[in-house]
Amino acid sequence: MGEIVERRTRSVDLDTFRASVIDSFVPLETSIAPDTDFEGYIHGTSLGQVQVAEVVASAHTVRRTPRTIRASDPGFYKVGLQVRGYCVLTQDDREAALTPGDFAIYDTTRPYQLSFDDRFRMLVMMFPRELLRVPPTGIAELTARRISGRQGMGALVAPFVKDLGERVFDTAPAVAVHLNDAVLDVLAAAFAEQLQITDSLSLESRHTALRVRVGSFIEDHLSDPGLDTTMVAAAHHISVRHLQKIFEADGTPVGGWIRERRLEQCRRDLLDPRLCHLPVAAVGARWGFSDPAHFSRLFKTRFGVTAGRYRSAGGALDQALD
Repeated sequence: MGEIVERRTRSVDLDTFRASVIDSFVPLETSIAPDTDFEGYIHGTSLGQVQVAEVVASAHTVRRTPRTIRASDPGFYKVGLQVRGYCVLTQDDREAALTPGDFAIYDTTRPYQLSFDDRFRMLVMMFPRELLRVPPTGIAELTARRISGRQGMGALVAPFVKDLGERVFDTAPAVAVHLNDAVLDVLAAAFAEQLQITDSLSLESRHTALRVRVGSFIEDHLSDPGLDTTMVAAAHHISVRHLQKIFEADGTPVGGWIRERRLEQCRRDLLDPRLCHLPVAAVGARWGFSDPAHFSRLFKTRFGVTAGRYRSAGGALDQALD
């Protein structure tokens, strides 16, 4: 899938920022209102053929015009997730007003405009159009249409992409390149849902989308002592056997994944000074371990020390544990 190439550009100079926009994406025209101070940066990396960029800047407008398209037309889709601030995306005579958690797709082969009226943060993914496993005619109906990150597949895509943006720059290359297909599959599932054509998705895309949905459900219910494979399967209207098959590729059974995520949350809480007043057993109970003795055994088996000793040693044990 290719080597990860990281680009980090920080600038308070508009001309430099303009150049970095073109370098990170495609030729674009960047402008600001007269007598306006500007600052911003772009932090980018590539996951195989999917390029991911974090853009943080003050108010400005970027335009993809017929002139910039003639200058370079690589044929990309871009997906922008609004993390902070407000954006208006215009393409194909449509306008999408994006607030935090919303996202939209747009096509670099046709003119578009993004307007930001104040300081903002946006995560942008860019990739060749042919990689998205959704018919181009369908995507043409979705450009510059707001997709809410609070319902349907959008409620899974938004936190998935946001988490990706927070972790990908510190992820080992050997791991990060495998995110390429996961990103494309999750996006395909979200757009297929909008077009009501989910049955036409490949088995692999549907599998990945379901895996993300299941993972999100588990994260949201880790504190519930009743969380187990039966509960997860029932919530997604699938059999326990089907659920186990979804996790086979990761090499970890569902029960093992739930246990690992709970133990990791407990480990973090034990190092949190704001929770130092809580007994160790209460920390375990916060994450679904209702039996203190069982929690104690699991923690020592996983991390090599008791939870109490880990807490008293603070972060000094982290390097040895990792």
